[in-house]
Amino acid sequence: MAMERSARERDDERFFASLPATRGAAGALIRSPEGDVLLVRRAYESDALWGIPGGIVEAEESPLSACRREIAEELGVTATVRGPLVVDWVPARYPRTAALQWLFRVEVPSEDRFSLQPEELSGWEWVRPGRIPEYLPEGTARRMLAAVAVDDHGGGPVYLEDGRTVLPDHRPADGEGSPRG
Repeated sequence: MAMERSARERDDERFFASLPATRGAAGALIRSPEGDVLLVRRAYESDALWGIPGGIVEAEESPLSACRREIAEELGVTATVRGPLVVDWVPARYPRTAALQWLFRVEVPSEDRFSLQPEELSGWEWVRPGRIPEYLPEGTARRMLAAVAVDDHGGGPVYLEDGRTVLPDHRPADGEGSPRG
């Protein structure tokens, strides 16, 4: 005989069901020995835009697990995740809801071991960091460049909002100036 749920449990269920949902995505900063950044072309995007390796965090999945899973699905290799570089809160833009996007420093086997999954990716390219804005949408480019800066100089992880650095706040102690971003 199943136990009936208490009034408290029913109230909790209603409360949590009423809360807003925020999507999550996990991406990878993968670099060549020369410091170039791996970008991928999504097969399922009608305009075949370039993007960051990675994807959506599934229900009940951690961002770290999502990053590993997505690299295996997209590139056909096992990812070694070294650590988080940035977390970016991206506001809602119709039809998309707000999202939290994590970018991890990831190492993968040599590119000659990549095995693109045709339903996931139609291509990949090593891109010099200075050319990232030519490949990615503005907010995504800012996020990736912030991750490159943390990877190059340390001090992470960094918190972003819409690709702009919010924390740590690098304004002078007197409060003048603006956060870098």
